[in-house]
Amino acid sequence: MTTLVDVAKRANVSKMTVSRVINHPEKVTPELRALVESAMVEIGYEPNYVAKSLVNNRTRIIRYIVSEDVDSTEPYFMNLLVGISKGLGKKYYSMQVVYDQNWDTGKADGIIYTGVKNEELKKIAKLGVPCIVFGENDFNLDFVDVENQKSMERMTSYIIEKGIKNILYFGIDRDERFAKERAKGYHSAMVQHNLEPLAHYMENSSTSAAQKLKEIETQISTQTTAIVCATDRIALGVVRMAKEMEKNIGKDIFITGFDGVFLDQISSPKLTTMKQPFLEMGERLAELIIEKIENINTKSEAIQEYFEAQHIIRDSTK
Repeated sequence: MTTLVDVAKRANVSKMTVSRVINHPEKVTPELRALVESAMVEIGYEPNYVAKSLVNNRTRIIRYIVSEDVDSTEPYFMNLLVGISKGLGKKYYSMQVVYDQNWDTGKADGIIYTGVKNEELKKIAKLGVPCIVFGENDFNLDFVDVENQKSMERMTSYIIEKGIKNILYFGIDRDERFAKERAKGYHSAMVQHNLEPLAHYMENSSTSAAQKLKEIETQISTQTTAIVCATDRIALGVVRMAKEMEKNIGKDIFITGFDGVFLDQISSPKLTTMKQPFLEMGERLAELIIEKIENINTKSEAIQEYFEAQHIIRDSTK
């Protein structure tokens, strides 16, 4: 079994230096830290993380808070969860999943928050513990998110380039950043091409979307129309109602979604969508919260990381 002494010999440093790199990495230079960590890898040394946690008065637990608006029925939830778990596992951290009504239960080294509840974000912003949020927010909390506005602008421009001028937007009736950013992307693309934005807002449900399409049937009865939807869930409702109206999807009416997790593929026809890289974003959330914890005494710049969505073209726009 390899020991601290073995690592020290390989790195040509003292045992105390190795201990400091493991227990207080913020107190050593990046060069020294890299040297010692390289030696650890070369000889197969695994730090005793339980002992390290006791020394640093840490739990090695990350609390993953899930808004009650986001439950296991949301397809993206599991993908994000797997990504976070994978990232935490690399550094021997455990994850505690709680819903927002139990967010302050027990002790944890850091918090990852997923959801859209501003009142909960206000509480978390005041805690003073390492935290990172999945999604842009208005509380100066570090975050990781997809490029919501840019992605929706790309999708809308794609539809415009197909020669369609009657383009409607089905957005989410919610006062949250991601919903606003996606709506901005649609409006921006329409204005750039001198087209009139025609937006409708509703709950994020297929039933609400189907009802809305039925209400505005006259707006799509005389010309080829495209419905650009804020989510795949909304797009599913549009597809269902379009079929009831006996519209030829991909010819009389074009339909697009946003998210790209499961729902886009069970649709018939399958949806053109913007696919979010949930696994990668989850893993990055884990990496960043660990960095914040292990460098808690080091001042760092605000974290605002955006991931690019993948534009996937399927039968709903062909």
